[in-house]
Amino acid sequence: MRKVGILLGIFIILGCFLGSIFYPGVNIHMTLEERVNQMLEEMTIEEKIGQMIFVSFRYPELNKVMRGNLTTVQPGGFILFKENVNTCQSTKDLIQEIQSFVDVPMFFGIDQEGGRVQRIKDMEDCNILTVPPMYDVGKTNRPELSYQVGTVLGEELKPFGINLDFAPSLDIFSNSENTVIGNRAFGTDADTVIRMGLPMIDGLQDAGIIPVVKHFPGHGDTTEDSHTTLPVVNKSKEELLANELKPFQAAIEKNVPMMMVAHIALPQLTNDLTPASLSKEIITNLLKEEMGYQGIVITDALDMKAITDQYSTEESVLMAIDAGVDILLMPPESREAQNAMMKAYQNKTLTEKRIDQSVSKILTLKYQMGFFDTTLLPDFTTIDTTRHQQILDQVKS
Repeated sequence: MRKVGILLGIFIILGCFLGSIFYPGVNIHMTLEERVNQMLEEMTIEEKIGQMIFVSFRYPELNKVMRGNLTTVQPGGFILFKENVNTCQSTKDLIQEIQSFVDVPMFFGIDQEGGRVQRIKDMEDCNILTVPPMYDVGKTNRPELSYQVGTVLGEELKPFGINLDFAPSLDIFSNSENTVIGNRAFGTDADTVIRMGLPMIDGLQDAGIIPVVKHFPGHGDTTEDSHTTLPVVNKSKEELLANELKPFQAAIEKNVPMMMVAHIALPQLTNDLTPASLSKEIITNLLKEEMGYQGIVITDALDMKAITDQYSTEESVLMAIDAGVDILLMPPESREAQNAMMKAYQNKTLTEKRIDQSVSKILTLKYQMGFFDTTLLPDFTTIDTTRHQQILDQVKS
């Protein structure tokens, strides 16, 4: 036992020593707030702005341009698509390579909802399974099963180095003509979405994955797809509070760490056709002040036509930040987005205090999720495929 104790002591000392090498400014005795504040003091404005940008690159291997963007922008996150996925090991290698160009540990996110929105599935070299649509999960009326499906999603993402899932969708499938949501929703009423959607949040978190609920303030009663045009929801605030906003309010009360805002217009609330993702009335006044959300706000992808048909990159970026957004998802040009924010900072229309408000939340979540630890990722062999298949079979039965 004495030898075991000595060895354990050596490992602890070695771990502290390595931590001081990789993150020399971090004192292990600091509180979380003190660590974050010290990082903020040591970061340049450019580095802070980078933390507010989520980039994408739809190829299985990096090219010279993307390597340059990663080095220059130092983005806080990267979203993967099916084009990034070749084999399990090559995808894991890609994630590690991307991180090698960026100093601060990154969010690596993916749309892994299940059903028709599942970027990684049927991967034979690491037995990644295909998850049924959430509407089928909702029909089981078994919240504990929804939780288990959430753990399946999370446990199968973890070995890749993916730490964030843009799921679950808390939209209500209340319009049968809606093609963008449909069976991505847990149900056709708020109670079902709450009862079945919230356990999935817990399942993902317990598997070590950050859940991002979407698409606030609710994309389920639209007929247009924001990938191609701007959907308009002609409902009053009272109507939204009585239905669409209920699942998001329930998620807020669970302290969900991140929420995605949709590119949908709500003219009865804003008196114009400004997308919710760029609207201070929707994000600051409604989501934060009235509904009490204190977590991280991320836009839907800023390269969607609902935005690009109406706004330049500079316009959309600055409107989103002014509205209260913390993270910009996929601006068409990441360097242009960073330059737009730098220009606003130099012109004193964007203050360092405002930037710090967002970056502080981002760094806090990264610390809470252990991003700064040097622990190794689980191997693909740790995925319990048999148990996962048994869980998913219950959805189909």
